[in-house]
Amino acid sequence: MCRTTTWFLASFVCAVVAFPQMPRSDTRPLTATGDLSTEMVAGIDRHLDAELKNSIAQREQFWQPDFSSREAYAKSIAPNRARFARIVGAIDPRVASPEMEFVSGVATPAKVAETDRFVAYAVRWAVFDGVYGEGLLLQPKTAPRGCVIELPDADQTPEMLAGLTPGLAPERQWARRAAEEGNQVIVPTLIDRADTFSGNARLGRATNQPHREWIYRQAYELGRHVIGYEVQKVLAAVDWLARENTKRTTFPIAVHGSGEGGLIAFYAGALDPRIDVTRVRGYFAPRERVWEEPIYRNVFGQLREFGDAEIARLIVPRRLVVEAMGAPEASGPPAPRPRIAGAAPGRIVTPGIESVRAEVARARRIAGPWSDAIQVVEPTPERLRDDRPRGRVREVFLPDAARRQERQVRELERFTQRRLQLSAGVRDEFLWKKVPPTTPEAWRSAMTPYREKFWSEIIGRVPASGTALNPRTRPILDRPTWTAHEVVLDVTPEIFAWGYLLLPKGMKPGERRPVVVVQHGLEGVPADVINEDQKSRAWRPYQAFGARLVERGFIVFAPHNPYRGEDKFRMLQRKANPLGLSLFSFIIAQHERILDWLGTLPNVDAARIGCYGLSYGGKTAMRVPAVLERYALSICSGDFNEWVFKNATTEWPGSYLFTKEWEMFEFDLGSTFNYAEMAALIAPRPFMVERGHDDGVGSDEWVAFEYAKVNRLYAKLKISGRTTIEYFDGPHTIHGVGTFKFLHEHLNWPEP
Repeated sequence: MCRTTTWFLASFVCAVVAFPQMPRSDTRPLTATGDLSTEMVAGIDRHLDAELKNSIAQREQFWQPDFSSREAYAKSIAPNRARFARIVGAIDPRVASPEMEFVSGVATPAKVAETDRFVAYAVRWAVFDGVYGEGLLLQPKTAPRGCVIELPDADQTPEMLAGLTPGLAPERQWARRAAEEGNQVIVPTLIDRADTFSGNARLGRATNQPHREWIYRQAYELGRHVIGYEVQKVLAAVDWLARENTKRTTFPIAVHGSGEGGLIAFYAGALDPRIDVTRVRGYFAPRERVWEEPIYRNVFGQLREFGDAEIARLIVPRRLVVEAMGAPEASGPPAPRPRIAGAAPGRIVTPGIESVRAEVARARRIAGPWSDAIQVVEPTPERLRDDRPRGRVREVFLPDAARRQERQVRELERFTQRRLQLSAGVRDEFLWKKVPPTTPEAWRSAMTPYREKFWSEIIGRVPASGTALNPRTRPILDRPTWTAHEVVLDVTPEIFAWGYLLLPKGMKPGERRPVVVVQHGLEGVPADVINEDQKSRAWRPYQAFGARLVERGFIVFAPHNPYRGEDKFRMLQRKANPLGLSLFSFIIAQHERILDWLGTLPNVDAARIGCYGLSYGGKTAMRVPAVLERYALSICSGDFNEWVFKNATTEWPGSYLFTKEWEMFEFDLGSTFNYAEMAALIAPRPFMVERGHDDGVGSDEWVAFEYAKVNRLYAKLKISGRTTIEYFDGPHTIHGVGTFKFLHEHLNWPEP
């Protein structure tokens, strides 16, 4: 049992006989004695495990393949391919007609090496404005027989694959082997797993995030992904190869990859029909445990529609070769050091041969008449051995791999930060320019499709399970003017809602009062918001504001939200995201049940229920009332911000890019719903922001910048009195002055 709850139990009134009972007869006694916070996280975890397992059978609903012809099949899967491109972030238009450019300097010629069979050049090719693919071009000395893009693992250099530097056994020098067989070969550089450039030296901030995670974090918030960026680099190389092919006899284009490069090759083959052959080494397998892999493989909503077998479906009838071989493994991110930490956990292991066979078999089953296009190659000593004579290497002028890696990281960082700068304009086009504010009623109606998009596509919606509420309660406190009851409600068979109900004494039969739902922050519990011990850790941030409100005559409910338990709750986000869900998917479902139950209480006016939260509870106050219109108003304390900026910027020391809170990132908020847009979903209901000048969650300037849009909206709707912001000279805490007045006014309850 948690420490705060123990404190409350010690405060119980001993004369239980005299303790006021719940004003309902259909509740059962709550007899649970364990830590309900821990049990809540464990229940959601079990639910997600089951949903991940069930996702395989659910994916078919998104597919309508027409196998009558190749053309009909390509047309029938085009919507799936478009959705796949969207979720992996391969959405930005590439540079038209990219050129393959030599990379050289006064002391470093573009010609890196020459053998008896091919010449290696340092090259780059444009992808987006200011972003280049970079690596090696291996030109055979005879007329090319084909074109191959050979992708290394993230921690391998192109020179290793070309056999120009140590690091790989001859049989794994795939680029060299392809070039010696007479192919023109492009070997791109991938963003690696070191953390050298994962920070901002000017700010004095460094992290141990692998470079792939460093790019992932800032890109994910903007609807992009390190995976999508690297797929686009491959496709830009395909653009060049396809154009070159028009100048000569057409050659097949193949994309091969190993480890992380296998992932990128696989996704590129799925997205571009110009790729004739896709070869994946050491990657193809079931993905239902992708949450154990590094966070930079996290793709929102992927497993709803796409396991590896379904991605293979986007490649056939073209050829897919799966090589079941050992993958480069990673036990986790670079080790943390003093002042260099914050990376998410995650490891890479070689998939077992049986799991590879099973996923290949599933891919073949759903490939229709083109099952033979999927080939699996299992390792044997004979297959791996490479006894062929190698050409002698001459004239080695190796590129500086570290400087090349820095260029690659910084180019993507600059590109992403530019997308961040442009994101406000994207959101303008998404909402503000499309929906002119006229009347409150018209605005509420116009927000309906936006609300549905926010809930279903951004937050993720947990389907109603039909589970009965099954309320269980027990009395826990008897104060002179109010009582408290602990409440548990069922959401699904595995998930429950839990909280404290505070009831003012002296309510008359039939009297209906407003309710304030008061929400704790990170690592909190319901007891924190009513803890009156000024020496406790809960006092300074919460100021027992739940107790103060019930003393003012409000009915108060203090729910528990499952953001408690360090990485245990964060792992819920990892498990939820591949299903198109998030932590707030479950928080919203819990609040729905709480509202259902509150509406049955005889002294509750269900039309006057407000939400008031601090910190992570402030995040709740932005997201939950945005979709649950039964909340009559919302107050966001200690959290309202230019939220997209806070998540994605590399130029502010308080950015989540520099912290351990890797669960904060929500896919594509940047082009859809920042906090002003979430407030637009709450409008025309009353909305308030509470902001301490010294609150480190943001700056007054950025809070004011974002709130100005909200203020303008309410003014245009001619309801300026329904929104306000209160600044106070203080830290990250409940102030409880203007907010209390706001509650009394807009929930229509007299001040004491």
